[in-house]
Amino acid sequence: MSRVGKVPIPIPEGVEIDISGQKVTVKGPKGSLDRVLENRVRVEVADGRCLVTRINDERRSKALHGLSRALVNNMVVGVTEGYRKTLKIVGVGYRALNRGEGIELQVGFSHSVEIPPVEGITFTVPDATTIVVEGIDKELVGQVAAEIRRVRPPEPYKGKGIRYQDEHVLRKSGKAGVAVR
Repeated sequence: MSRVGKVPIPIPEGVEIDISGQKVTVKGPKGSLDRVLENRVRVEVADGRCLVTRINDERRSKALHGLSRALVNNMVVGVTEGYRKTLKIVGVGYRALNRGEGIELQVGFSHSVEIPPVEGITFTVPDATTIVVEGIDKELVGQVAAEIRRVRPPEPYKGKGIRYQDEHVLRKSGKAGVAVR
């Protein structure tokens, strides 16, 4: 049995889980999320807990068991607490600005880069070198943060670029002295 899949998901106060066929809808104080799960797993709600079980012991069903449980748990956490990714901008003259719902990045190009607003995601720029991406969908928050990082990923020599707050960039030493003949 899957170690992740067999753990029941506690349902906090104010959270509703509706199941219609393979579609799971989770409603909570921060919003509503829905997802269609594979037909190899079954979701049941009882006694203030949500339990994900697989229908058989085939290899594919075993693989989807823990995944499906984790997806439903992420939905429950998202509608109660939400998710957040913090990005840091490193480099002289590199900065971020709020532009309405979206953000504008100045990261060493001859032009500024506009990041348009994404439905379900809020951008916050507490200072010029920090960007906070927040939302209730864990997958979407991670994807948007990765797209922002992709504008100017950190380079290994000076470390300039956009990185996650907890990311460690391995630095290279640069050119070594060449022996002159």
